[in-house]
Parts: sequence; structure tokens; C-alpha cells
Amino acid sequence: MGVSTEPVGPGPADVPDVAVVGVHGHGASHLRTVRALAAAGRARLSAVVDPRPVAGTALTAPDADGGGPLVPADARWYPDLDALLADAPPDVVVLSTPIHTHLPLASAALRAGCDVLLEKPTVATLAEHVELLEVVRATGRRCQVGFQTFGSGAADELARLVASGELGDVTTVGAVGTWVRPRSYYARAAWAGRRSLDGVPVVDGVVTNPLAHAVATALKVAGATRVEDVTAVDLELFHAHPIEADDTSSVVVTTAGGRTVAAGLTLCAAERRPATVVVRGTAGEATLRYERDELDVRTARGTRTIRTGRRDLLADLLDARRDPAARLRCDVTATGAFMAVLEAVRTAPDPRPVPEELVTWVGAGQDAHPVVADVEAWCAAVAERGAGFGAVGAPWAAPAAVPAT
Repeated sequence: MGVSTEPVGPGPADVPDVAVVGVHGHGASHLRTVRALAAAGRARLSAVVDPRPVAGTALTAPDADGGGPLVPADARWYPDLDALLADAPPDVVVLSTPIHTHLPLASAALRAGCDVLLEKPTVATLAEHVELLEVVRATGRRCQVGFQTFGSGAADELARLVASGELGDVTTVGAVGTWVRPRSYYARAAWAGRRSLDGVPVVDGVVTNPLAHAVATALKVAGATRVEDVTAVDLELFHAHPIEADDTSSVVVTTAGGRTVAAGLTLCAAERRPATVVVRGTAGEATLRYERDELDVRTARGTRTIRTGRRDLLADLLDARRDPAARLRCDVTATGAFMAVLEAVRTAPDPRPVPEELVTWVGAGQDAHPVVADVEAWCAAVAERGAGFGAVGAPWAAPAAVPAT
């Protein structure tokens, strides 16, 4: 089922103005969302912000999906957010910008009186997360973070299933992500694949960016959303790409509630497979394929598959603007547990390279991508056993040799 942009309850008297900051790449998906909301009379794309001029480019032409122009003719273009806020602050700002820009841009928009939809990950450090929370409290504005699975009906069903006791006592919450990224993925921007850039934390890696949804969703299912819900984080970070950051990692989190959350994640699989969150209990097992909003349940009652829709997070923010008591699906406060994991990644030793004999490069040029031997099985073992790569026996995680003295 698709993403729902329908309003909850009666519509507002005034259609809110929305500006999208960062409209190339992933930002185009936000433009499509605003276009759908505009067609339903729920929003107006008043402005776009990007260093590259948008007027007269392909973004103003009919989109490939046949939905019409992504940027209407009456939308204004600004080269930076400061220019927009000085001229005509919109009601809502959508930020689809590099990780290390999230805090200053979100803070500026909030202080200008705008509500914000901020792409994940929330910010680049735990200290920045605390600062952003303070800005939200001081301004009284709303800040939604783009962990899309927080709008998934299937994820809601999984949380209810865990709470109901149908799975028995939960033993592990595991996440498996085995994706593929070619060389071009890391060539697309100066910050891609970096732990820092010009001395500023970036923290771009498999755990914190492309498969951050798997980590954040697993934590939420385990009942961990706040910083204090995380008591320990055990990381094993590796890379097969020639980058600073990690592209093949295991994460084992202990929650304050005593649960173990374990994720085996890679961007170096032989082929891309749907990411999953698996909850194992003493009386059954449930597997969430969050990209498809599907949930498989296996208990004494039998086996069943639940398919749901997904609540769009921008639509959710627009609805919450009309109801002061409404709770956002992914309020910035609900990303604290994930930020505790990101902080552990940021402060961890640099990722170790996977030995060359365990890596096969497939393809040519910028389309080439590395494949780590049997990485899919080792990622699954991490999630199943609730232990890191070293403990489950992944060969690249063997202790580094210590030079003889």
C-alpha cells in the first residue's frame, strides 16, 4: 500500500506554504510529496532553496511519473536558507541537506517561526541533538525527523504484537540490511563516506545514513527512543570501499529495559535485498520488511502476513500544526536512542578495512561495487544471535595482528 497524505480531520482554513531546501537527489522525493499534498489542497510549494538555480531546469518540466511539474512556475528560488528566511519565511521548511548542515539550518528555520521536517540522521553529534532539542523548546515549533518507518502501519503492528505478549518474552530484536552501493555513491558529494569534513563531524556510514532506518526502527520496537533508553553500544565497523566511514558493520545495543538490539548491516552485498527487523521471542517470531510495510508473524496461532499503508511524515506534520495536543510520528525527541548509537559510531576508532582477499569487485568504472564474501550470512547471524561480527565468526572481524616487538 502507498504513502498516505490524506488529512486527519477537517482541513485548515489556510493552505500552509512549504519550502524544500536541497531539491536535487533525494530532495526530489520531497518535491513529489509536496506536489501530491498541493493537489489535495493541503499545501503550497512556495519556494525551493538550492545553490543551483532551479527555475528553467528539468525540475520545472513534467516529472517522469507523469505527475506534472515538480516545481510550479510561481514557486520562488533562493540560493540559501538565509535568503529565504529574510524575504518570506514559509510555514514549513523541509530540509534535505548534508548531515553536518542539519543543526544550523533547522535552528535557523525554527527561530524564524517555521516548523521543520528534517531528513535523517537528525544531526551529526549527540551534543547537537541536545542543542536542537533546546531550540525546539525555546521556539515552541515542531521538528519532525524523516525516519520514514515511524509512519509505517506495519511497524505499528509489530510494536503492538510485542506489547501483546503473543511472541512471549522477547529474546532479541535484530535488524538485517544487505544493500549495494557503487563507487558513484561516494563520488556524488564531498561529504559522502566521510567521518568528518574540514574538521566538522559528518558521520556518514552504513549505520548512520543509508541503513539508519533499520537501526532506528529496531530500537523503537525494543522500546528505546530516548538517549537514556540506551545503556551500552558495541560496534564493529569495517569498510570495503576506499572510504573513511563504515560500509559493513555490526551494532549490538543493550537497552535500559534489558533487551538486546543487534544489527548486521552492509552496502557490499552481492545484490540488494529488502531490509528487515526481526523480533524473536519465547513463543514466536515476527519479521518486518519495512521498505514494503509488510509483517510476517509465526506463532502457535499459525503464520500470517500483515500488509499496511504508511503515514507520510510531512502530512503528519501538517496535521499536527492544527492540533496543539497532537504527537508527531517522529518528533526529534524520539530519535535520542538512535543518536546515542550515532555518537558511539562518531567516537569509535576508525573503521578497519575488510581484507582484500575477502572482497570481489563487480562491474566497471563508477558502477563497480565491492562484494564481501558471505556477508549476507554473517549479517543474518548478528541479528539472530544478538552478537557482533567477531562473536559470530565473521572472518574479516578477526583481531588485527599485533606487530612483534
